[in-house]
Amino acid sequence: MRPRIRPAEPADLVALVALDQVCFGASAWSSASWAEEFARLDDDRVVLVADEGAVVGYVVLLVPVALEDPVDLLRIAVAPDERRTGIGGQLLTNALEWCAGRTILLEVAAGNELAGALYRSFGFGEISRRRGYYAGGEDAVIMRWPGDVVAGDFG
Repeated sequence: MRPRIRPAEPADLVALVALDQVCFGASAWSSASWAEEFARLDDDRVVLVADEGAVVGYVVLLVPVALEDPVDLLRIAVAPDERRTGIGGQLLTNALEWCAGRTILLEVAAGNELAGALYRSFGFGEISRRRGYYAGGEDAVIMRWPGDVVAGDFG
């Protein structure tokens, strides 16, 4: 059964903090940072969760009010035991549909080949690099989705 993708609710906060910790370890957002994201849901944040009775994945978007400004995909994660089941693609599909017609930017660690391959399969292309951006000197790859792919063309 595929999880239901839905907007996050305040009741998801604890689960999101815990999942972020599992997925990102020392780079996880703090509880306070997650609370700030939730405080901005009515302004410029979109948080979608993959729900199969428990939150098993999420995507966080910064969506500026000005339509000409690019959307930033801030974070996407799937629980380790749910990876390679299509949930990441399902979350990304929903995020792209949410932002149809708008350019989306993201950054990914150069060594995260699985994530990079997923993004490329959805039409993201590398536009730049931030050399030595991550701990240990790893590059951040900046990727762009042009916003002109119509629903159903990706994934």
